[in-house]
Amino acid sequence: MSIVDRLQRQHLKELTPYASARRSMSGGNIWLNANESPYSNSYSVDDTKLNRYPEFQSKPLNQAYAEYAGIEASQVLSSRGSDEGIELLIRAFCEPAKDKVIICPPTYGMYAISAKTFAVGVNEVPLLDNWQLDTEAVIEASTKCKVIFLCSPSNPLGSALNPDDIEQVLQHAPSSIVVVDEAYIEFSSGDSVVNWLERYPNLVVLRTLSKAFALAGIRCGFLLASDDIIELLQKVLAPYPLPDPTVQIAVQALQKSSLERLQKQVSALLSERKKVQTELESMPMSLIAESDTNFLLYQCNDAVGLVTALADTGLLIRNQSAQRGLDNVVRITVGSAAENNELIQQLRKYYL
Repeated sequence: MSIVDRLQRQHLKELTPYASARRSMSGGNIWLNANESPYSNSYSVDDTKLNRYPEFQSKPLNQAYAEYAGIEASQVLSSRGSDEGIELLIRAFCEPAKDKVIICPPTYGMYAISAKTFAVGVNEVPLLDNWQLDTEAVIEASTKCKVIFLCSPSNPLGSALNPDDIEQVLQHAPSSIVVVDEAYIEFSSGDSVVNWLERYPNLVVLRTLSKAFALAGIRCGFLLASDDIIELLQKVLAPYPLPDPTVQIAVQALQKSSLERLQKQVSALLSERKKVQTELESMPMSLIAESDTNFLLYQCNDAVGLVTALADTGLLIRNQSAQRGLDNVVRITVGSAAENNELIQQLRKYYL
């Protein structure tokens, strides 16, 4: 028996790590499997202070994001992507081997993985057939759970949850932290729930620069919550969570000119999403849900065969068939016009 087998925490022996798009698939020259932006924007970095540790929380960055989100800077915590925000909430509120969180599958995999990593239980309350919350079941389960994770707009579905349902959960589960993950909010036609922070002290909103801001590579996310929750999370946050270059780029991305560019790029991606969806309607694929994101989710006859065939041409999409209720389902990121044209061409060859 190895030293790892002898010394590792027992609950980790059965844990399967999250299979990210980059971790599960390599190669390719057109990446439509990770919901990344196809745009690569230029930024400048001052290297004169790289010999110094960065701030625990950058005041210019948090202020810039607070202005963008329409809240106070004291309600913002910046972190290494929204994934760290998920972990911080579990570490701060959940006792290992005692407390539980609620997830509503099919949903983002890191909620459950993060909980299980810290020996926190996971209570699954599946979405209804219309991909909306089983509100009564969530509220009932909340009496025994500390944190409720709601993904809206949803990854992997692409659709948004009914805001009235989210508000019902907030109202009727006042003793649970209700986390609304808005990683894709910039692509959504609906409103953010961030304006509810003053009304509901148990609300937490997760945001990221990885999607619409086209900055997946700098790993910058934000957790928006009441001052009390922010102060608590600062107790368990690493002393230097964001590297200085990340902070510099993120601040630039939140300036007026950059936000104007973001809006143009989002508009272009929404137009491309419509084009791809129209083209795929002529193929033997069924759209699972209308998208409020930068990706589309389709059911096909053979997800493994389709993903493999496209990968052989250098084009990567993601198989989501392991998710509850998503048999033979693939997720396709909306790329640039050229990438989407290649996708359509390859799908035609495969199907027609």
